[in-house]
Amino acid sequence: MTEIRFATPADVPTIMRFVRELAEFEREPDKVVATEELLHKAMFGDRPDAEAVIAERDGEPLGMALFFHNFSTWTGWRGLYLEDLYVTPEARGQGVGAALLRHLARVAVERGCTRFEWSVLDWNEKAIAFYKSMGAEAMDGWTVNRVSGDALARLAGRD
Repeated sequence: MTEIRFATPADVPTIMRFVRELAEFEREPDKVVATEELLHKAMFGDRPDAEAVIAERDGEPLGMALFFHNFSTWTGWRGLYLEDLYVTPEARGQGVGAALLRHLARVAVERGCTRFEWSVLDWNEKAIAFYKSMGAEAMDGWTVNRVSGDALARLAGRD
């Protein structure tokens, strides 16, 4: 039986390992610059920016979901944004991802969130089909935009 629990500071090394494994799967292993120290501060510091839940069976970590709250001016309520969902290769197809999504949906409802959102790479057809089977709708007409690194510094006038 898969159990889902909120992450504790002791889980940071496991979360970091899962982040690296996810980056490898997403073909961007060199993009990970986070460290255990940064994750610990972001998740368990004075003003946490993110949370995570861990899926495990018999004490063995099988996956995680890292999330945070966002806000909708249209609804006037906060939402829950799933940043990363990761299931170890050996646990895929065993309902772990579904258990993580269902758990976060309950968290969202319990916290009064009106939305539960995430992004998926357009080439990840298995994930897209899985999310669709869970009731997710692709947000056609929307494009994610990002400014980072030197471009962010320039935009901030700090080049």
